[in-house]
Amino acid sequence: MKKLILILLSVATATLMFSSCSKKNDAVKPAAPVVKNYVLVHGAWQAPYVWDSVKTTLIKEGNNVTVVELPGHGSDQTVPSTITLNLYVTTVLNAISQINGKVILVGHSLGGMIISSVAEQIPTKIEKLVYLSAYLPTSGQSLLALASTDAGSALGDSVNNVPILNINTTNGTLDVLHNQIVNVFIQDGSTQAQNLVLQNYRIEPLIPFTTPVTLTSANFGSVEKVYIKTLQDHVVSPALQNRMIAASNVKTVYQLNTSHSSFLVKPDSVAILLTKIGQ
Repeated sequence: MKKLILILLSVATATLMFSSCSKKNDAVKPAAPVVKNYVLVHGAWQAPYVWDSVKTTLIKEGNNVTVVELPGHGSDQTVPSTITLNLYVTTVLNAISQINGKVILVGHSLGGMIISSVAEQIPTKIEKLVYLSAYLPTSGQSLLALASTDAGSALGDSVNNVPILNINTTNGTLDVLHNQIVNVFIQDGSTQAQNLVLQNYRIEPLIPFTTPVTLTSANFGSVEKVYIKTLQDHVVSPALQNRMIAASNVKTVYQLNTSHSSFLVKPDSVAILLTKIGQ
């Protein structure tokens, strides 16, 4: 009998200890999600508004988001002929200087040229470079040089013998044939999204397109790069996207079945990818 009582007491004690441990484990809260700093850079003929939905989603998930307005875009009234690629780069550098910790730097279209140059200057500040249907140069290339190799881009076409892209060297601007803006940038978007692009359209400064970048393996080459392809892109064709990815040896590639303006067509999908990239 004594032996039986001792066994029962042992079992009861073990049960209490296990229950106590379980309660303690249950009380342990999961680790808080890591807050990421996203810096979003828009492309040519567009402005910060294109990131609105993506920004909202990323912030709801607890991240910090900075959207850069490039000179001569959005509400900025800098004269186009005075705008340089270096001015764009300085604008992004100034925005990043206000942020504590590393950033995930995202560039769309022309923004790819800018974020590449930024990474060359402050590589240790950049956690990852993300190219969203963006120009991804090698050292010595300009955007115009890259674009001139893109036979699949609508910007090289013409309508009734009128070029879709008008290069005005007199006032230093680039203009897209207005009845082709939707087809070029957002042919798959809703009417609302297409109207947004039309309403916010402004001519583009020329000089940044013609300026080559200088990149080194020690700086730019040391930063991890991710590319998000857009499979229905009429600006940066999928073929050019593939060539740039291969030339820069990008290891991580995602794709979206959208036009050039994926952030307006599928903003949730863009936000999901950016969140995944930040993990």
